[in-house]
Amino acid sequence: MKAALIQTFGSPDVISIGEMTVRNPQPGEVVVRIEAAGINPLDVKIIAGYLQQVFPVDFPYVPGTDFSGVVDVVGTQVTHLQPGDRVFGRSMPNAGGAIAQSIVTAAADLCVIPAAMSFEQAASLPTTFGTARQALFDIGRLQRGQRVLIHAAAGGVGSMAVQQAHLAGAYVIGTASGANLDLVKSLGADEVIDYRTQDFSSLRDIDLVLDSLGGETLEKSWSVLRPDGRIASLVAFDITGRNGMAGESVFFSSATPYLPEAASRFQAGQLQIVTDSIFPLEDARAALEKVATGHARGKVSIRMRN
Repeated sequence: MKAALIQTFGSPDVISIGEMTVRNPQPGEVVVRIEAAGINPLDVKIIAGYLQQVFPVDFPYVPGTDFSGVVDVVGTQVTHLQPGDRVFGRSMPNAGGAIAQSIVTAAADLCVIPAAMSFEQAASLPTTFGTARQALFDIGRLQRGQRVLIHAAAGGVGSMAVQQAHLAGAYVIGTASGANLDLVKSLGADEVIDYRTQDFSSLRDIDLVLDSLGGETLEKSWSVLRPDGRIASLVAFDITGRNGMAGESVFFSSATPYLPEAASRFQAGQLQIVTDSIFPLEDARAALEKVATGHARGKVSIRMRN
């Protein structure tokens, strides 16, 4: 099979397309013929070597965690899936393997794709939907009627967070560039702030901030919180609370618990999946470069077959 490979850490320039063999599945595993892979900022950081202490990888490494495709072969103990089933899922970051034409994975970690959902849409969901869910509700403890500020609200996680917070009955404020204000509004935001021309730090009485940017944006976010407010950060692993306000990092490990809800939300017409661009496998480097800019509108994905 063809796969994107890295033999050393660096920018997306280190990626090449090569041939890999597909091992036979263990009794509880399946072989999935991958049709699409969703690209995340996490992939760029792993390729750069920034997360080697957290997710150690061995070379050659096939990047990518989020994938969708068709079951090819099932292990001897797999009973709930069969060849031909359309499925999506997420591999562990240190294992990777999604930017390839096949992957061997635990059958229990897969979810069947709704009939109306495309492979590219399905591959866009595991990390973004699950991370937003964990940040807002598991860590952020967001409740109906509370005020939430979502940074980078037009991005992959941000667009999912806006929709989930809106459905939960929160008052949603998002930050985005001027070109994406209407998009974020259409996803359910009550207010949208153009971060290039407006200063979000004038906000007050925010119950929860979802931070995906860190740095100065994170520092300024403390000033908008209520006295007992919280920040859930996707990027600041060392965040701690201050002055009675809580700060906690979001360490997203498994998408499996969140996949059925993502599928059911989509089927109910409650989830819009925003696609920025779709690249062929041969242009995997360009897809990762697009994500590395930090300005993707929704999700970037890679289609494995023309």
